[in-house]
This record gives sequence, structure tokens and C-alpha cells, in this order.
Amino acid sequence: MTILVQFVLRLALGMSAAMAITPPRQVTSGFYRNQLYVLLGLDVLAAILCWSLPEPPFWIAAVGAVLCYAGAVCWLYEMPRAGIAALVLVSLSALAGLWWPLVSAGITLQPASVLTWLAPLSGGAVLGVTMAAMLLGHWYLNSPTMQLTPLRRLVALMALVLLIRMVLCGTSLALLVADEGSLAVDRWLFLTLRWAAGLLGPLGLTWMAWQTLKIPNTQSATGILYVAVIGTFVGELTSQLLSTTSPYPL
Repeated sequence: MTILVQFVLRLALGMSAAMAITPPRQVTSGFYRNQLYVLLGLDVLAAILCWSLPEPPFWIAAVGAVLCYAGAVCWLYEMPRAGIAALVLVSLSALAGLWWPLVSAGITLQPASVLTWLAPLSGGAVLGVTMAAMLLGHWYLNSPTMQLTPLRRLVALMALVLLIRMVLCGTSLALLVADEGSLAVDRWLFLTLRWAAGLLGPLGLTWMAWQTLKIPNTQSATGILYVAVIGTFVGELTSQLLSTTSPYPL
């Protein structure tokens, strides 16, 4: 249950942040409004799951859900500044829920624990940016006259956050091997799945989507991004499972 809550909050964090940096002058307001309903569902799910857990408290996700609804209203009435502000607050509420267990456990921000604090941020960025890019690609079916610049920026951002995630997870893996000397075969199998499906595969798909947008063909690029979303979901869930038995986020 805790893993699912963390996954949902990471997705909400990344999606809201990616939407907040997407320029509203080049994207119609309907995109933000509809995706805020998706974020609303994620926060409601997180609140329901947190109800039976000691932490994070359910009210953090509940506040996020209220902010999602308020943001959707802002975009309904064409208030982009207030809508962007709501998205920023949604991302902050999700981050608060992700970091709450670390604070409760007394894990302070020190060199030895930096990777632990950065794991929710980097994992959420991979999940959310990929999801936001795929959903924006779908939105071009509703508004085919929109400029491609926002989608290209999200695809480029995908590559960046995937590379950052690879560096952080690679550092964690190197530290784990240095501490334990050798890893069991089953752990290596899950690590292979984690890297192939969640990092290397999506990075290759990001390049394919970028090349497809040069044609340009948003429908095909969206299909590629859909596969990348599935890959990041599998990879990040595997990462969370592996991290439960490791002192480092894998």
C-alpha cells in the first residue's frame, strides 16, 4: 500500500510540475483543465489509500485534490496565471506527501542521504513528464493547429530527466555493490528489468518520438510516448520494490 501511495504521489508531482512549465500561450486551456481532472483522481486515490496508513497523513492528498479542482475552475474561466499557480501548489502538496515519511523517520538532508531525498523528485519527474508529454500529444488531436514547440520541449525534458535518473540510480547501484560485494541473481534480474523497461527503453523511445516530430507526425509520436509511459510505470514500480530492501534508492 505504501508503495502505491508513493507511486501515485510521484506521478502527481511530475505531471503537475510538467504542466506548470508548459506555456499556456501555445496550448489551449482545455488541456490543463482536463489533465487537472486526472490529477484530481490521483490525489483522491492517494487520500483514500493514506486513510489507513500512518503516514503520510491523508489531509495532504486531500488538500492536493482541492487544489486540483480549484485549478480546473481557473482554466475553465481562462485564468492562466491562477491556473499555473494552482499547478505549482499541487506539485508542492505531492512533494510534501513524498517527503513526510523521511522527516518522520528522522532522515536529515546530509551527504549520505541525498540520494534518498532526491529519489522522489527524480522518479516523479520521469513518471510525470512522460505522462504529460503523452497526454499533450493526444491533445493535438483536439487542437491540431497548436504549435509543436511545447511537445518538443516536453520530449527534450524527458531525455534530461531520464539521464538524471540514470545517474542517480547508477550511483546508488555502485554504492550498493561496494557495500555488499555481490548481489543475488534474482536482484540482478529485477535490476535488469528496472533499467531496460524504465530507463534505457524510454530513453530510446524519447529519441524515436523526437525524430517522429520532425516529420511532423504527432499521432505516431503519441503512440511512441504511450509505450514510454508503460515502460516508466514498470521501471519505477520495480525501482520502488527494489528500494525497500536496499539502503539506497535503486
